[in-house]
Amino acid sequence: MERRSSSEVRARLVRIGSLVRKEWRQMIRDPASIAIGVVLPVILILLFGYGLSLDVKNVPIAVLDQDGSSLASGLIGDLRLSPYFKPQSVTSLRAAEELLAQRSVEAIFTVPPDFARRASSTGAAVQLIVSGTDANTARIIEAYVNGVVSAWAARQAPALAGPVLVQSRLWFNSANDSRYFLVPGLIVLVMTLIGAFLTAMVVAREWERGTFEALFVTPVRAEEILLGKTIPYFALGMVGLALCVFSGRFLFHVPVRGSLVVLLAVSMLYVLVALAIGLLISSAAKNQLVASQVTLIATFMPAAMLSGLLFDLRSMPAGVRAITYLLPARYYVALLQTIFLAGDIWSVIVPNALALLAMLALLAVALGAITRKRLA
Repeated sequence: MERRSSSEVRARLVRIGSLVRKEWRQMIRDPASIAIGVVLPVILILLFGYGLSLDVKNVPIAVLDQDGSSLASGLIGDLRLSPYFKPQSVTSLRAAEELLAQRSVEAIFTVPPDFARRASSTGAAVQLIVSGTDANTARIIEAYVNGVVSAWAARQAPALAGPVLVQSRLWFNSANDSRYFLVPGLIVLVMTLIGAFLTAMVVAREWERGTFEALFVTPVRAEEILLGKTIPYFALGMVGLALCVFSGRFLFHVPVRGSLVVLLAVSMLYVLVALAIGLLISSAAKNQLVASQVTLIATFMPAAMLSGLLFDLRSMPAGVRAITYLLPARYYVALLQTIFLAGDIWSVIVPNALALLAMLALLAVALGAITRKRLA
């Protein structure tokens, strides 16, 4: 009995070992398994490690010194020495406001004309105007500026007759409501999901089922295939955009201060870019599982983490920040936040829209070349 049971155990172990070797060899021959098991964790840890940061560094801030005293110069000097800010001197409030509207700076720090006199008599105040397009970043900037001013005032206590206060104001989001910048960001994620993710999955499924091979033996042209695949999902993306804008405006009360025509135009550009990326991924992968993983890594996660939607791009390392310029979501986030909260600021809209247009042109050329090669 014991010999029989031990022989059965050995036989089971041999069978299990054979199955393990078979699956191991199959896994090695399958690039998708290697990508999911090895490449995906590495990409995720790098993405989260470098992209996920709640700190704010090198914040561009306009500094207006209307006092010109030694006290004001000392306070501004402390601001320049802080690792959190990148001050830029301006000569007028109007010039500072233009920089803030163009998103060239995130805040305006103003020292009033009577700062030194008030500081030596009853107490003084400085003004801080912060862009509220990102409520979380605005709160952090306010806290950092208060910290710099408090530390400076503590050192200058013998020369001060009273406290030095920071009078803060928020522009574009006076209620400091996080929904004001989250809702435009969610539109980016929805458009990415419809444009890239859904297209890549559906087209990859057709590759698996052999539908494309049936198309290749017909007289259909490359541009006709591309249009046939693009138009339905483009229309679906526009429906999703309309639902998102309607919900944001009437359910969450997020203002749309820019033109709806401009909003529609830049959204059409982004959806076309996302569709082209999805078609390229599906053409290369031809497998739903691989297409979904590649699309998740290449489009959806960068749109959430490396576009400026959730985390400030200036807090990222220079190498990662350089990569964000290759992501269409970065430009679409800037466009939506500007159109929704600031209005039609053409110095922001034009360069970001041109970046999306250039990406669309490059992707269209690549798609045309790949499709013609398949038909040939």
